[in-house]
Amino acid sequence: MLRRTLLAAACCLPALRPALAAGWSPDRPLRLIVPFAAGGPADIFGRLFAEALSRQLGQPVVIENRTGAGGLVGTEAVARAAPDGLTLGFTGPGALSIAPAMPQQRMPFDVERDLAHLTLVVRVPEVLVVNAASGPANLKALIAKAKARPGEMSYGSAGAGSLTHLASALFASAAGIEALHVPYRGAAPAATDLLAGRFDFMTADVPVLRPHIEAGALRPLAVTTAQRVAALPEVPTTAELGLPQVNSDNWYGLALPAATPAPIREALRAAALKALRDPALVQEFAKQGGESSPMEPEAYLDFLRREAAKWGPIVRSTGAEAL
Repeated sequence: MLRRTLLAAACCLPALRPALAAGWSPDRPLRLIVPFAAGGPADIFGRLFAEALSRQLGQPVVIENRTGAGGLVGTEAVARAAPDGLTLGFTGPGALSIAPAMPQQRMPFDVERDLAHLTLVVRVPEVLVVNAASGPANLKALIAKAKARPGEMSYGSAGAGSLTHLASALFASAAGIEALHVPYRGAAPAATDLLAGRFDFMTADVPVLRPHIEAGALRPLAVTTAQRVAALPEVPTTAELGLPQVNSDNWYGLALPAATPAPIREALRAAALKALRDPALVQEFAKQGGESSPMEPEAYLDFLRREAAKWGPIVRSTGAEAL
């Protein structure tokens, strides 16, 4: 029995090593705040990541869905949490890159001052779709139809100021077309109305739209990514179709309260990077249409600044005032 116990303990050591090597390891369960509702892409990828991180730390990582204001409510909860390493945040572009550019948005935290950004976790590609029964056959035809009927076409989104709103606005601007924005309370109800023919096109996360695409109800015209997407390998990118500036990946990263001591930050960063490089998690992300995207903190902070610079002008051009 002693031999079996020692062997079991030895098997656990590799999982604990990242935290121990940095001089800190958690002695209690951690919580990962996901600032969106259960069942959506953020929740799906957050839960997969939490399981992988738990294996690295040797402690449970429990999901807490804290919704509201396009991610601001949950992200503020992370910024205001005790800096003890036991509260992490699954942050996204709404709260970090889009909301700060909105003129009437009250920011309850400073993106760089109040949060320690550890790494990008996952990129979630977006796809532009139309109703398969009534929509244009390809992106060129959609653009031609919109130019022939200026201001008559419309697109749906998960809400004013959401990434799905700005992604379609970016496409419309790059393509030189006018289209009316129709906001919904989430991408799923918007997709339902697209299926009913109540507007002309939408751009949203691949995991949200893929079931409708596979069922033949929605037609994908382009993925708004730099490379083709494994989940939709036959769908061309916007760059291939002459719109390289239309790049609107969704994404989620990992953050802590800014006052978290350096040894704790380093331990959690090391564990997160190891989890994100685990082939099992890479495969699970890919099954859901996402791409594991570990980054060093400096590179991730630069990424955040570039995202803010990209979305700021689009936010202002759409007139979106607050999430």
